[in-house]
Amino acid sequence: MLRTAAYCRVSTDKYDQKNSLQSQKLFFEEYIKRNPEWELVRIYHDEGITGTNTKNRKAFNDMIRDSEDGKIDLIITKEVSRFARNTVDTLRYTRRLKSKGIGVLFCNDNINTLDSDGELRLTIMASIAQEESRKTSERVKWGQKRRMEQGVVFGRNILGYHLKDGVLTVNEEEAKLVRHIFNKYLEGKGLHIIARELRSEGYKTKNGRSEWTNKSIRTILQNEKYVGDLIQKKTITPDFLTHERKTNNGEEEMVIIRDHHEPIIDRKTFDFVQSEFKRKSVEYKHDNTKHSNRYAFSGKIKCGCCGGRYVAHFRKRKDGTKRKIWNCYNNIKNGKEHKINGETIGCNNKQIGNDILESAVLQALKEVSFDKEAVISKITRSINDVIRKQKKEQFDFQKTEQKIEKLKSKKLRNIDTYYDGGITEEDFRRLNEQYQNEIDRLNEEIVTEREKKAADENKDRLMDEICSVVRRLVYFEEFNDHITKEVLDRIIVYDKSKIDVRLKGVT
Repeated sequence: MLRTAAYCRVSTDKYDQKNSLQSQKLFFEEYIKRNPEWELVRIYHDEGITGTNTKNRKAFNDMIRDSEDGKIDLIITKEVSRFARNTVDTLRYTRRLKSKGIGVLFCNDNINTLDSDGELRLTIMASIAQEESRKTSERVKWGQKRRMEQGVVFGRNILGYHLKDGVLTVNEEEAKLVRHIFNKYLEGKGLHIIARELRSEGYKTKNGRSEWTNKSIRTILQNEKYVGDLIQKKTITPDFLTHERKTNNGEEEMVIIRDHHEPIIDRKTFDFVQSEFKRKSVEYKHDNTKHSNRYAFSGKIKCGCCGGRYVAHFRKRKDGTKRKIWNCYNNIKNGKEHKINGETIGCNNKQIGNDILESAVLQALKEVSFDKEAVISKITRSINDVIRKQKKEQFDFQKTEQKIEKLKSKKLRNIDTYYDGGITEEDFRRLNEQYQNEIDRLNEEIVTEREKKAADENKDRLMDEICSVVRRLVYFEEFNDHITKEVLDRIIVYDKSKIDVRLKGVT
């Protein structure tokens, strides 16, 4: 009898998600009972916690700990994304469990990590899923940019304006406060003094608070919307996996429209304020977190001559494009091999192009013997099953549009209640903003789902494309950065004609 545990997770603690969690638990209870060789140990579940990081998932960590303590022989979970959305975590934990003879069965993906090809299939499935996520993200971003170019405003209400259905209109009462702030700065007052005076004068922020700060004043004084211009895509999401936003420093083209809407501040005044900022605050710089990418070969290339590590840099071609080159760090730091005080330093090994290393890795992978057609069959069958299941969970456009209409009705009732004296102005503004934010979110959800629906309409074409990608991956017809990170142990470079590629688990 295999002591079997199940793991399930939902990412929010809303009522409908709680029902989903209960359904998962019942499913696993019945699923394990149907197999006479399995004995249910426990169903571990995390509620209201994201799967991106395993650090805060108490039940997940309890399950791993119980497994390593010898209490569990097999773990069953619905799919890879329920176990961990982070592919690195998925592989790390499944390897830890496999080393102790404990398998993980992903039901929907039809993957058992104890199978001989389990990890390869898991890696390839993750690679395909990641690529599909990237394409979906690009389609959504493309649609948003087209709407931005048409003048539709994304974001939230700002002091002095009301944003509705992507259109900015002046809120005259708030616009007086915006002009008041600009006038204070023109009088020579600094950010700290302006913030202090606004607090003492009893002015409220857009959110109804009195906590004026240097940063909030600076944001108002430098916001181009007050002069009637619109700049969008100031921040971007470069990594579709982490969804972390960063300042757009030229990585993507911003959408800039001059004289887009009614201004609150005249252009002459606004330009003078910006010039004063430059004169007074030359030391001010935005603190942007650097975004780094780890290469597939990083930390895995060794010099066959001196044993040192190889590092990457880029070399510009005559046509302006860049080529990635790898050099022995000992050679970069100390030059060619020579002696100083009887000690030999430096290295004579030459640089090598990234394309040569990719070709060497592909050749090594092609020489690995396994039943490629069987792997292709399993993967495509699993993907086809997943697509079919996804089709059953159709997005309800009518229901979502009904929600939007209800929210619009609530906004109208909110206005009537305010004018009848039923609520305060502060409550009216708070509820109005709350309803509008939810309407904007639902509208964006409809746009996203429509684009997904358009991409999934032709199932046969989609499956043909996926099968083609799987075949290229399994036969290693082209270099794949994601797979290389997982299977490559190290590369030893003796020279351009002699490269030793060593794969994990292959002697």
